[in-house]
Amino acid sequence: MKISRRTFGVSLIGAPYILRAQTGALRARIKIDTERVIGDIDPKIYGNFIEHLGRCIDGGIFDERSPLSDSNGYRKDVLEAVRNLNVTLLRWPGGNFSSNYHWMDGIGPRDRRPARLEMAWGTVESNRFGTHEFLTYAEMLKTEPYICCNLGTGTWNEAQQWVEYCNSSEDTAMTRLRKQNGRQAPWKVTHWGLGNEMDGPWQMGHRSAEDYGKFALEAAKLMKWTDPNIKLIAAGSSNFGPGSDWTGWNRTVLQFLRQHADYLAIHLYVGNPRNDFADFMASSVELNHRIKTTEGIIDAALSGQPGNRRIYIAWDEWNVWYRARGNAERGRRILEEHYNLEDALVVATFLNAFVNHAHIVKIANLAQLVNVIAPIFTNEKGAFLQTIYYPLQLFANNTRGQALELFLDGPTYKCARFDDVPCLDASAGFDNGSLVLNVVNRHQTQPIETEVALEDKQFSGAASVSEVNGPDIKAENDFDKTRIKTVERSATADGRSLRYSFPPHSYTMIKVKLV
Repeated sequence: MKISRRTFGVSLIGAPYILRAQTGALRARIKIDTERVIGDIDPKIYGNFIEHLGRCIDGGIFDERSPLSDSNGYRKDVLEAVRNLNVTLLRWPGGNFSSNYHWMDGIGPRDRRPARLEMAWGTVESNRFGTHEFLTYAEMLKTEPYICCNLGTGTWNEAQQWVEYCNSSEDTAMTRLRKQNGRQAPWKVTHWGLGNEMDGPWQMGHRSAEDYGKFALEAAKLMKWTDPNIKLIAAGSSNFGPGSDWTGWNRTVLQFLRQHADYLAIHLYVGNPRNDFADFMASSVELNHRIKTTEGIIDAALSGQPGNRRIYIAWDEWNVWYRARGNAERGRRILEEHYNLEDALVVATFLNAFVNHAHIVKIANLAQLVNVIAPIFTNEKGAFLQTIYYPLQLFANNTRGQALELFLDGPTYKCARFDDVPCLDASAGFDNGSLVLNVVNRHQTQPIETEVALEDKQFSGAASVSEVNGPDIKAENDFDKTRIKTVERSATADGRSLRYSFPPHSYTMIKVKLV
């Protein structure tokens, strides 16, 4: 997305930095040419993630003791909320949990499955939710499953046999076991992860980049020899702490996996611990930098290689997460972040970034789905939708087709980490004559009067407008109150021009037909 470098009417005061109200109206201009295509928007960028962590699965999507669950233990109210979110790709079983998860513990009659010490998050894992329960849930949602293999304490054979159990049509010990457990036809799971966050010292089975690359290569060979149609996601960078060499990790891993991996997974969580609104709103600037850097590393790894292989980025863990973390990440009620409006705006800017890099980012999974740093929150009586639910819902249900490169000319500001941060952050999708424009106004107090101008087409009439906003940036939802939600409006377009004033601290989606 092209951003102007001129600034006007925006300044910063105080500590923490706050965008100050201005005396004159702020104005911007967005130019759109439908022939300037970035790439096809892969629906899998609207994925999500469930892990055996806290109350995400047990007490979240799955609760055999709840009167709100169906006969198989799936929470019906959660299922409805997830369906409305239009999750396109669901990652499981972890996360850190996957690095000590042995999948055969989670198959067969539930009452006969072994309970195990769960060392990633400090609980006991009952194994009552396993491969069959997960893949049944994915089928209920009509979403694509993504299984992350244990390359921490697991073995090559274990990963290979999991693929065989799920995908093979041959008559083997694994397929007979699957049929014995009630599933005749193979599920044909396409997406498989080669471990999780293996660059992190916190990970069970943590290895150096070279050791992980060698180990994952042998697993990849066995898995693809079992089913050549699967797509493999290599564990890229998640450790961006002091002294870490995140680019070096990715380069080394790709040296081993560039002929076998189809995606490179990157993780990023952001937060606002200093209560610095302006700097927090610029979090996607860091995301954009890491996407560009990772794309260059992938291009370098594939340079001179035989064939026409492509490796894409899978941003398969991302979210706002900073309140519910620290030294108490052990037990059943953990990582239960409560989100406000500013968190929802940052989520919308991340989704803009994925759309604006549609040529290279083909998978993204918000972490996680229910209760644990999640858009859906439950108790024993019901559920409510957190603020971050609404931008994800709007993107997932509307922004499809081709991502368009935008020219955006407008006010910028300086924050603690970055210079020239655009006050407006935008992306656009064009599909079957329908334009969807997503805009976040990062300014805390000022609306921005904006002209949206078409270069090669005309607006065909009225535009529908969906806005996520609230009374203030710290507003939250709860079981008994919904302060942040999607509000529907309308706008009038004239020929090639549409004028709209984007309210302060807002995410707005404009949807309109073009001719």
